[in-house]
Amino acid sequence: MKQETIIAQPVIETARMLLRPLRNADAGLMRLYAGDRRVAEMTTNIPHPYPPGAAETLIGQALRADRDMFIWAMDAAETGGAEFVGLITLTQLDRDQTEIAFWVAPTMWNTGFASEAVRALIAANPLASQTIFASVFQDNPGSARVLTNAGFDYLGDAEAFSVARGAKVATWTYLKRLA
Repeated sequence: MKQETIIAQPVIETARMLLRPLRNADAGLMRLYAGDRRVAEMTTNIPHPYPPGAAETLIGQALRADRDMFIWAMDAAETGGAEFVGLITLTQLDRDQTEIAFWVAPTMWNTGFASEAVRALIAANPLASQTIFASVFQDNPGSARVLTNAGFDYLGDAEAFSVARGAKVATWTYLKRLA
């Protein structure tokens, strides 16, 4: 059962960035990074090549009041970085459960930005989740480390379709209980 009330999306501050709602100005850097095959192939839903208008469409969806996915930009501008270095999302499921997903610009890989964003979003728990699920492709051990370092427990193997790869890909599924 989906939540019926409109949820205000907070800005969440970390040591090196803000997690903030998307804005139209993010479209250019989003196109650049999401258009990188290395990023797209590690997600289920980013096509490659990245089509014209896809960033603007995602931003429009993220700003809708009736959304069930909440998207934050990782913004490092206040600490001298770029104002868009990646995305992190929470998708409402049911029974106070959400799914977390994230991607970071390749220039920011192995810098701890994904770990920092995941930990901050869990600590803020803006959707009052009791359980958070996540899955990563098995050929992406870096993202698996992000989850296990944030206290997620391995739940099992599965597979998911990757739009960019045009194929089903083996995944590891993780779970974090907050309540």
